[in-house]
Amino acid sequence: MQALNVYVHSSAMKQTLVVKLAPTPEQHAGLLGTMERFNTACGWLAGIAFRERLANKVALQKLVYYETRARFGLSSQLTIRAISKTVEAYKRDKSICPRFRAHGAIPYDQRIMSWKGTQAVSLLTLSGRVVVQVRFGAYQQARIDRVRGQADLVYRDGVFFLNCTIDAKEEPVGEVDDYLGLDLGIVNLAVDSDGVVYSGEPVERNRRVFAHRRRNLQRKGTRSAKRKLKMLGRKQARYQTDTNHVISKRVVAVAIGTGRGIAIEELGGIRDRRTVLVKTSSSAFSADSLVCQSLSRPASSQHRPGLSSCSRTSVSILARWR
Repeated sequence: MQALNVYVHSSAMKQTLVVKLAPTPEQHAGLLGTMERFNTACGWLAGIAFRERLANKVALQKLVYYETRARFGLSSQLTIRAISKTVEAYKRDKSICPRFRAHGAIPYDQRIMSWKGTQAVSLLTLSGRVVVQVRFGAYQQARIDRVRGQADLVYRDGVFFLNCTIDAKEEPVGEVDDYLGLDLGIVNLAVDSDGVVYSGEPVERNRRVFAHRRRNLQRKGTRSAKRKLKMLGRKQARYQTDTNHVISKRVVAVAIGTGRGIAIEELGGIRDRRTVLVKTSSSAFSADSLVCQSLSRPASSQHRPGLSSCSRTSVSILARWR
């Protein structure tokens, strides 16, 4: 019997709220300088962690805390955040030394960030605190009071954003007696047990278009072409995410409307289990993209033999980009 995942609702749910910042030119330069110095420090710390084989935050902090502050001019808490970020990156793969982009994210916690109502946020920089105006729409306005914990300062296309963690509203958990089965594939991204087919033809068509554009840009090899390649990659990622999101919401709407849970085949290790070699086309997105989209309402389930419960409010749709 093939393993299945049953996706159910859990009250412990977090979401990410993206808030756009509107700093003055002076504040923009200060935030950018802080970000570059912070990530330079992370790169230096990564070299020490890799050389000493230190994946323990406390042990690394004892070794490099004072030298990091003196060498890079970071505040006490920014130094702690840099050490923490370095250790987390090193833990993911101890066989290589982590590398950090100059404009990588800075994690801000409550000690170095505070909200000034709903219109501004105070952030620590190399030259002290700056109060930065924020810009958001009605969606963010309705949820800004639920911001909890730390936030990541992100720099993208010349604009600063804060990726904030918020508590999602808790929904009551109901019981279901039936399930909507979902089979994932390539030609058809998904087919449910009601016979509804979610075709992968638009995905394949767009994959070919993106691949053609990517090849042309790679042949040029100019700086402008490389910038456009990055933009193309982000555009393709957005299209992929949107495709998964639309299918996920449609599946969830059907499950909620009929009072059923959602059962999805467990595809983990499928390449190890297959007995026939299958040749697939290649592209820059050679890996499978498994995107979890949030459900708007709970879909509860009872435990059955052969089914494993998953306490996440999400449904996964598999879109292959190869």
